[in-house]
Amino acid sequence: MTVKEKLSKKAIRQAAVELDSTLALNDVLLRGRVSSTAAEKELPSGDKVVEFRIVIARGDELGFDTIDISAWSSKLRRSASSLKTEEWVEVSGSIKRRFWHGATGLASRWQIDASEITRL
Repeated sequence: MTVKEKLSKKAIRQAAVELDSTLALNDVLLRGRVSSTAAEKELPSGDKVVEFRIVIARGDELGFDTIDISAWSSKLRRSASSLKTEEWVEVSGSIKRRFWHGATGLASRWQIDASEITRL
């Protein structure tokens, strides 16, 4: 393979990555009922986060899901801390997967990093 061919393949891969990044989207909008009291945690890094859960309907399907929400900024932490159980909220943000070492090994969970929390 010539240097020119290698450069062409590299350029094609780079263009594909750039296209994927312009098409990728990680925006979430959920409306649901607060199902747990918000709890503030201080991480080993010193960062603080307030976490709570909401219950959302599955749309056309029967049933519901419980979704973990995290609030990182001081404004969002204050807002989340003032939420009451059974209160209806709208949460926008992005989905993240968190990893940690638990008693049985590596564990993970999906949660929504809130960028906005609105009472309904």
